[in-house]
Amino acid sequence: MTLKEEKPWRQLGLTDEEYALISAALGREPNLVELNIYSVMWSEHCSYKHSLSSLRLLPTEGPQVLQGPGENAGVVALGGGWAAAFKIESHNHPTAVEPFQGAATGAGGIIRDIVAMGARPVALLGSLRFGPLSDRRSRYLFEDASSGLDWYSEGTGVPLVAKEVYFEESYRGNPLVNVMCIGVLPADQLMRGRAGGEDNPVLLAGARTGRDGIHGVTFASDELTAAVAEEPASPVQVGDAALGKKLMEATLEVIGRGLALGVQDLGGAGLSCALTEMAARGGCGIAVELARVPQSEEKMAPQEILVSETQERMLLVVTPENESAVFEAYEERGLTCARIGRVTADEMVTVLHRGEEVARVPAESVAGGAPELSPASREPQYYRERSAFDPEALPPVEDFNRIFQKIFAEPELFGRIEFRRSRGDLADPGHADAVLVRGEEEFLLAASLSGNGRQVYLDPYRGSVFAVAQAARRLACTGARALGITDGLNFGNPEKPEIFWQFSRSVEGIADACRALELPVVGGNVSFYNEVDGRAILPTPVIGALGVIEGPESGCEAGFAREGDKVYLLGASATGLGGSLFLKSVHGLVDGVLPPIDLELEARLQALLRDLINEGLATCLSSVGDGGLAVALAKSCLMGGCGAEAALPEGDSLETVLFGEGPTRALVAVPPGQAALFEERAREAAVPAVPLGESGGGRLRITVGGEPLVEQPLEMLQELYREAIPWTLR
Repeated sequence: MTLKEEKPWRQLGLTDEEYALISAALGREPNLVELNIYSVMWSEHCSYKHSLSSLRLLPTEGPQVLQGPGENAGVVALGGGWAAAFKIESHNHPTAVEPFQGAATGAGGIIRDIVAMGARPVALLGSLRFGPLSDRRSRYLFEDASSGLDWYSEGTGVPLVAKEVYFEESYRGNPLVNVMCIGVLPADQLMRGRAGGEDNPVLLAGARTGRDGIHGVTFASDELTAAVAEEPASPVQVGDAALGKKLMEATLEVIGRGLALGVQDLGGAGLSCALTEMAARGGCGIAVELARVPQSEEKMAPQEILVSETQERMLLVVTPENESAVFEAYEERGLTCARIGRVTADEMVTVLHRGEEVARVPAESVAGGAPELSPASREPQYYRERSAFDPEALPPVEDFNRIFQKIFAEPELFGRIEFRRSRGDLADPGHADAVLVRGEEEFLLAASLSGNGRQVYLDPYRGSVFAVAQAARRLACTGARALGITDGLNFGNPEKPEIFWQFSRSVEGIADACRALELPVVGGNVSFYNEVDGRAILPTPVIGALGVIEGPESGCEAGFAREGDKVYLLGASATGLGGSLFLKSVHGLVDGVLPPIDLELEARLQALLRDLINEGLATCLSSVGDGGLAVALAKSCLMGGCGAEAALPEGDSLETVLFGEGPTRALVAVPPGQAALFEERAREAAVPAVPLGESGGGRLRITVGGEPLVEQPLEMLQELYREAIPWTLR
């Protein structure tokens, strides 16, 4: 039986139509090795074939952008000859199967992406989603994934400065692990993953290639089943943090000394990806001999070597005169470094195995020739049904103190503070909204993560606008000017019209918010097929934002740290219970309508927040988010160790006043003597400022219309927060 009759491409995840396109690109039928190369590179994970048409809506340019999408990571200028590289990546399916290594290798992969740009990684941030903690397997996944991130961070010395975590029923079998990495570099040291210069050596450095992670990207481009989610499987990569540290240092030395012309991380799709992408970006070809690839296992077939996702590897293009110096940089650290091929001028990737040609493919066809699909899109039935929810039909709250305690003990609130780490001089958590990262030239970066699956489920467009606005607002609360974002887009099966509708509307929302706030999207990741047995996760775009603090360091914190400061609510008045933590925690519901957002007001608010810090008018700034105003007040009390008395403005219902959620809001504490000047600044900026009360005392006391509704001693707030996640799971 011939290869065409056996149709092996179907088992590799390729369709008959794609096989025909491959044959046309080659001018002949592909062999089995070539099919393996195309199958991983044309997988959803690598080719973005379902999402490209939507992603083109995103703004990607700006005066600060040195490198946008299309490389290992995005890079923005910081000024003074320095730049920052940053990107977010997902490792969802591997974490569902083997959580420790799935999360660890997610951290390892994103660190190498940053290193490949010539940047020294200075911080990791994790955005995690799991099923309810009442579920045994969800607890196991959460505990082991968290441990995997911590282990890789500690082993490489790249501090894990923040984790945010949500627990929702929809993530029970399909957890999400999105990891963001930030690196700094001299702007003139920017490296790219491009080959060039005919006959220049192509080197493979790092770990020896084995069979771990084979067809991992194919695995990531299909739905999970309950059986797969319960058992370890070969597509999960295995990381080595100590080796990753050595690889990072050797590669940064090579780039810093100007010894490399191009550097590419080996992650998803392994050598197949690195070879074809470097050649395609450089408009050239590469010829390699697989027998020269250092291997950790015997008798590996050519296709196994090409698609293996063994971690801790880099592909480099160097000049002949620098080759020995590059070898030395890796080998003196105990790493392998081998010349596996050379650059050619024919724009083909030619693969030999023990002298025999086993594959010859056009680089551009493999790396950029996957068919761009136009999936069907249909508004799901639930969208109208859940938006018809009437909060007035809920039973009235009889004890707001008890309800507050229930909400404040939700484990997803825990992640905002307690998971923030400080290691050495490079990272200083210092703020509830964003982490602060000190660069090598004493500049201060701020980074934040934002994304709420409940909100995006109820309204993909508006919920995604909220996520972008909140990520940028959190930076503004530290005084930072946002430079750009990276997005991790986690959705179900795009072949289902209802799922693709969620995705396309979400991207439209991100695009509109970024344009309004002048935020370029410099890179990111799309993760589809996040389903178990046909049940999709909540649509979950995670927005990572990076900014720089241009003025002097501020003493402004996220907590009330002084007695007698005046407390204000800045920003919009519109809130609602749709998608709120109140509905989830108290009633077990994900329903309702999200309030509108005025992006012009959002931009004015963020500018005002930065001005308040620069002028020294605020002692405390904090974005109001999950849990509403009552939770925001409590967190500010908790972080600063100082209580507050607050009289909230009356609204549609007491539940909405206390726990309603909406965009474009921030808490501000102002010294009493500066209150008049603060109010003048708010009027000049056309940003509403509502006085709430003042800080002080050892308790939080909230009244509405003169009626005391919430009264909690600081000791109780500490206890609720401390017990939100059992210590055995941290």
